Amino acid sequence: MSRATFHFHDTLTFFLPRRWQAGLIEHEFIWRASVKDMIESLGVPHAEVELIVANHAAVDFAYIVQPDDRINVYPRFDLVDLPDKVPLRPPLPAAPSFVLDQHLGRLAAYLRMMGFDTLYRNNYHDEELAQVSHDENRVLLTRDVGLLKRSLVIYGYYVRATHREPQLVEITRRFNLPTHAEPFKHCMKCNGLLHPVVKAAVLDQLPDGTARYYDEFHRCQTCQRIYW
Repeated sequence: MSRATFHFHDTLTFFLPRRWQAGLIEHEFIWRASVKDMIESLGVPHAEVELIVANHAAVDFAYIVQPDDRINVYPRFDLVDLPDKVPLRPPLPAAPSFVLDQHLGRLAAYLRMMGFDTLYRNNYHDEELAQVSHDENRVLLTRDVGLLKRSLVIYGYYVRATHREPQLVEITRRFNLPTHAEPFKHCMKCNGLLHPVVKAAVLDQLPDGTARYYDEFHRCQTCQRIYW
């Protein structure tokens, strides 16, 4: 029986059982495995990990855990000052795009309202979510830890909050969204692109009284919904 010490830092302790909430685990193993596989066997999805340090040296997910290794696992690349850090995935675009699971429909609407390209359907299967996230370099937002452990997922995040307003605050802080917000860019209903439209062109589509109080309007190029 071999043993390695894992120390999970900061927000990663969220995924650990109560007895390991301090983040320090003496892990016994009898098989040869990558550090990615061992991290996930302890409960932490690889998509939430940004830096791994084994015996004071940064390693990637393919590193094979050795007996008596001391492994530190971090949720953010900037949490430790270390030379020759090893990125675990390519950097996200400055303005991230998202795909959300079926439990996060209201959050999807809010992200679109802020101007972020956000895919959502209430009938996505897990396999499809993982594939879309991988193929289109989208951040997969989910309330399903198992989904984040799928090998296809490169960028992902488990939404901790259970109500929509705290969820939006959480995602806004995690991905620094205010810097890249572009309101009236995406349709809240279908994610289509919005474009300005003159008032006269939409008068017959407006609710009673709307034209009296508003002069600026946008229309979705996909579903034709009007915004003011």
